[in-house]
Amino acid sequence: MAKWVYLFKEGNADMRNLLGGKGANLAEMTNLGLPIPQGFTVTTEACTEYYNSGKKITDEIQNQIFESLAWLEEHQGKKFGDTEDPLLVSVRSGARASMPGMMDTILNLGLNDVAVEGFAKKTGNARFAYDSYRRFIQMFSDVVMEIPKSHFERILDQEKEKKGAKFDTDLTADDLKEIINLFKNIYKDAMGEEFPQDPKVQLMEAVKAVFRSWDNPRAIVYRRMNDIPGDWGTAVNVQCMVFGNMGNTSGTGVAFTRNPSTGAKGIYGEYLINAQGEDVVAGVRTPQPITKLEQDMPECYEQFMAIANKLEDHYRDMQDMEFTIQEGKLYFLQTRNGKRTAPAAIQIACDLVDEGKITPEEAVIRIEAKSLDQLLHPTFDKDALKAGKVIGSALPASPGAAAGKVYFTADEAKAAHEKGERVILVRLETSPEDIEGMHAAEGILTVRGGMTSHAAVVARGMGTACVSGCGEITINEEAKVFELGGETIHEGDYISLDGSTGNIYLGDIKTVEASVGGNFARIMEWADQFRTLRVRTNADTPADTLNAVKLGAEGIGLCRTEHMFFDPERIPKIRKMILSDSVEAREEALNELIPFQKGDFKAMYEALEGRPMTVRYLDPPLHEFVPTSAEDIAALAADMGLTPEQVKAKCDELHEFNPMMGHRGCRLAVTYPEIAKMQTRAVMEAAIEVKAEKGYDIVPEIMIPLVGEKKELKFVKDIVVETAEAVKKEKGSDIEYHIGTMIEIPRAALLADEIAEEAEFFSFGTNDLTQMTFGFSRDDAGKFLDAYYKAKIYESDPFARLDQSGVGKLVKMAAEKGRATRPDLKLGICGEHGGDPSSVEFCHKIGLNYVSCSPFRVPIARLAAAQAALNNK
Repeated sequence: MAKWVYLFKEGNADMRNLLGGKGANLAEMTNLGLPIPQGFTVTTEACTEYYNSGKKITDEIQNQIFESLAWLEEHQGKKFGDTEDPLLVSVRSGARASMPGMMDTILNLGLNDVAVEGFAKKTGNARFAYDSYRRFIQMFSDVVMEIPKSHFERILDQEKEKKGAKFDTDLTADDLKEIINLFKNIYKDAMGEEFPQDPKVQLMEAVKAVFRSWDNPRAIVYRRMNDIPGDWGTAVNVQCMVFGNMGNTSGTGVAFTRNPSTGAKGIYGEYLINAQGEDVVAGVRTPQPITKLEQDMPECYEQFMAIANKLEDHYRDMQDMEFTIQEGKLYFLQTRNGKRTAPAAIQIACDLVDEGKITPEEAVIRIEAKSLDQLLHPTFDKDALKAGKVIGSALPASPGAAAGKVYFTADEAKAAHEKGERVILVRLETSPEDIEGMHAAEGILTVRGGMTSHAAVVARGMGTACVSGCGEITINEEAKVFELGGETIHEGDYISLDGSTGNIYLGDIKTVEASVGGNFARIMEWADQFRTLRVRTNADTPADTLNAVKLGAEGIGLCRTEHMFFDPERIPKIRKMILSDSVEAREEALNELIPFQKGDFKAMYEALEGRPMTVRYLDPPLHEFVPTSAEDIAALAADMGLTPEQVKAKCDELHEFNPMMGHRGCRLAVTYPEIAKMQTRAVMEAAIEVKAEKGYDIVPEIMIPLVGEKKELKFVKDIVVETAEAVKKEKGSDIEYHIGTMIEIPRAALLADEIAEEAEFFSFGTNDLTQMTFGFSRDDAGKFLDAYYKAKIYESDPFARLDQSGVGKLVKMAAEKGRATRPDLKLGICGEHGGDPSSVEFCHKIGLNYVSCSPFRVPIARLAAAQAALNNK
């Protein structure tokens, strides 16, 4: 018989995949003898079984849950469902990857109308008993039965106003009894039946709800953003309740052993007296800093600090801990490796190496490669900041600078972002349902919540600037307006946030690029020692090239030459070439472009200082260059001695029904060989001149795009060789050069062994290869991909993360076939996937020589390549 349920004392930290992160750590803390409320974990395999069984919990799993519950009753000396002294439990999710706030929790489970009276008598604290029951009804209704929690919050706010109570804690037991009756009426109206009174029914419904929450929309979005597979499932932890809401010697808190924003060593966190855990993270009341606990309860604080230090030493990493104090007694509810910003991750990793707790290899593996993006985010321009008007300040919850237009809902923020606007999401408090709006926003501002609120934790994970707990704001979400510091801000107005200081500014403050150094350079140095995969950049301008080299690029893997033609001074010349009727006229127009193209190549070769550059010849359909406005058509007509009508007619002739699969790439060079001649001359002259002037060892790499046939490549290659040799002869140079191709058509992957007879290198253009393999356009895929995610057809965007089972198979096959023909064939990848960590690992595994990505993703690729090498030793 399979084992579906484990008591905490039966597990350990190594059972993370089976017990989830929370369950494995609760088991480990139990083994360490720490004060843990006992309980049991229903495994991730049981979650998978639940879905396989048509969203039903099998009798076998249910029986094992009740057997474990019986053990817990015996251990605690209390009965579940007892009407005088009931055993109450919490039911929490716990996936193997930390997903803060994405899934659901139910507290105080086991109470009903009769048990709450016995509970009040037994504890001698009626207010506490009825507060626990009203919380349970609200959570159970929201999480298990999906009745919107706003219905309950509205009642609570109305009753507080009626009774003149500022906080929940000001309500009396009689007030809470009234609220409970109103809450039960909401439940009955919504569900058509009374609130469930059988604790075992409550428990099984709660377990099912946690399993269901693995597939709620916010969890699916979070998994997609963080590359977490959908088939992992979540475990469920059923844990004996301890109560932080029993009065002024009770409380609850969240703390980190180091600062999750900066990485500074020292305890960092918050707690609330007379509260339950959800109050801290939900931001319902503004909490106290953890250091104040030393004054309020010195013995608890001393014990807390000893355990916190013990946990960090045991796990050899910064810990994020939840704790509860029940009438002066301390309990730890969970620990996990804490979510942190990229600057904090780097600081902590380097400090732990210096403290002798971890090795440089471990330091490199621990930093989430994607998070380095945060380090390269802009900061405010110092002069602009001095002139900026501060209208308020609150908690600096997640560092970084952000300026954008104010929006009040996640949906509006997402829609504005999709239109190209910079967005600041302003909320009373964020909830997990806001995940997509938070992801779309440059910055997040909340009225409620502390440094460990949902907004703070999620924003830090995303690298998004966040200022939280600004209680001075008066917000009217319906009217789409808020007031702060004497200013009235409407939807669409600009504000700026400094997530490092907590300042809120009026207007759109200019930002500047971030600078990196110190510990970042140290981590990158370690990463470079461990990786075998080289990292190049996709760059088309000298400025991009310099920036990429500064960030550690080892060359250019993709120079898209067409981007050099869109300059206002150059585009009339390329248009003239396109619309010319004769070879002579085309050549004349192309000759005018050579100085520009050659000048760019020279500046890039100088910036590269001898590093390699792969130059891709003209790729896009010609219609992308032609004029569309009447003004531009008239100007081109005058330049060419034609009428505007003639120019418009020629432009119309270039229209294609499916331009992505039309007259582009190498097909242009087959039709117009003079284009390839011009580009070859520009590349070769630039390389020879820079080599002579600067002494750099330059070997041009010329890439023919969109090849699907060996003869096609040979045709263009012959033109390139003829021109290149002519330039060498003219210049008296013996410079070497290589000619290769971009593998971006499935047919090219299938015939890679033949194509390698002509190509000296392959660069996988996985953007087009993905389009052509899937058969859908990346420009249009957004219209239906959301439906595919919901239907679980795809888990991630194949244009953002390489589809390893389909497109990846073609890449692997082409690499093997190509090297079978030409063992020294150089292989790289230059699609967007070159900066995606999971795709970088795949490239390492199949033996590519390099990846190429946008300049700002170069550090991500360097770190991901090192992690791939260390993880696949």
